[in-house]
Amino acid sequence: MFGQLGLPEILIIMVIALLVFGPKKLPSLGKSLGEGIISFKKALSGQDDETKSQDQHEEKPKT
Repeated sequence: MFGQLGLPEILIIMVIALLVFGPKKLPSLGKSLGEGIISFKKALSGQDDETKSQDQHEEKPKT
């Protein structure tokens, strides 16, 4: 149902968001929404920055 959003639907959603939140608050809202999506994807994959850095420092011993 939500995968079928076309250009007219997206424009309507953007206009409603602009009316509800206002032009001054909309950029900060978009930024926080983007950061939330990124952190959610990282949590789903099970890796965060700390895990990635640990993986890079650990090397397999050569036999």
